[in-house]
Amino acid sequence: MIWHKDYKISEIKNLITSDNILDHLGIEFMEIGPDFLKVRMPVDHRTKQIHGILHGGATCVLAETAGSFASLMCIDLDKYYAVGSVITANHLRPVSGGHITATCRPVHIGRSKHVWDILIHGDDGKLVAKCDLTCAVTDKK
Repeated sequence: MIWHKDYKISEIKNLITSDNILDHLGIEFMEIGPDFLKVRMPVDHRTKQIHGILHGGATCVLAETAGSFASLMCIDLDKYYAVGSVITANHLRPVSGGHITATCRPVHIGRSKHVWDILIHGDDGKLVAKCDLTCAVTDKK
């Protein structure tokens, strides 16, 4: 297991303050595995671009949410914090409805840098996007 402690979904929800982008976009934490985190988001009026398909920026918000929270789960939150610093996204297939689910797995978990591989699938199981996220881990002041 890669996590700092044995997290439950309810504990992740407790880390989130209200009135933030997760609330606005309907992002939900779905599953925590021994080396992965699954997070999903609806494809609806909040997350579509003008052509009626999933907005690439919304895809990036989902990926960064998954990777940033995965990093938080790997560190001692009393001593450190983690934030996304670099994100790349390859948008592979349009989606016009339903949900997309991000599955986040580690590529590297170091003392000051975490790198995550994030695959995003639609409800039909087809790959929608592949993202990479680097998080910076720093001491709390």
